[in-house]
Amino acid sequence: MPTVTAIEPRLPPLPKLWKRVPQGRVLAFAPHPDDEVAGPGGALAMHAAQGDAVRVVVASDGTSGDPDGRYTQGHFVTTRRAESQAGLRLLGVDDVRFWGFPDGHVLSETDLRNAAALAQQELAAFRPDVVYLPWELDGHADHVALHVIVARALDASGFRGLALGYEVWNAMVPDVIVETTAVFPRKQAAMLAHASQIAYTQYDHCLGGLSAYRSLVHLRGRGYGEAYRCVRGSLPAALAEPV
Repeated sequence: MPTVTAIEPRLPPLPKLWKRVPQGRVLAFAPHPDDEVAGPGGALAMHAAQGDAVRVVVASDGTSGDPDGRYTQGHFVTTRRAESQAGLRLLGVDDVRFWGFPDGHVLSETDLRNAAALAQQELAAFRPDVVYLPWELDGHADHVALHVIVARALDASGFRGLALGYEVWNAMVPDVIVETTAVFPRKQAAMLAHASQIAYTQYDHCLGGLSAYRSLVHLRGRGYGEAYRCVRGSLPAALAEPV
């Protein structure tokens, strides 16, 4: 019989708890129109409320979000952009840029390089202190591709700030939980602004449940939170709550 190597069980590090978000200029990258609110929506609302400049970049045109063909393609792109803008306004954010890349496209190495150069331009133009991007194992090809694109751009630009990975499709083992209880109703309303997507999948219900679950460790299951992994930089020690 083959030898089975025993694996020593170990606990992951306890995530930090933040009741505030870092101050500074914020640039958030979203794979599709709606990921910007579904993922870091609570944190973006908190940044906007404390007066931080916030810009969102939406990478794809979102056309795969209409599998039944209820819209013409051109009208659907316009619809999804309008939903994105409406949802972000509910969070206090009105600065959004759309790259318009094809949704669900398998990217070649050349595609990745070109997109990373575009992300690097965004970084140079906006000069963020904090960047949000999908975490590396988010369970959707477009999300993973955007993680690679933005991570390459961060390295190429010599980014010295804080980059945080957010979850949508796959739950992560987080480095930090941001308590979003106070802004959760606004995040929920922002998700509902994407009516074309809610008609297919009630992701507001699912991600609302995930946000409630994120209150389990530090908040005794009361309230809501968002989970993040540190992608670049280091977590500011001053933000960590005693636990």
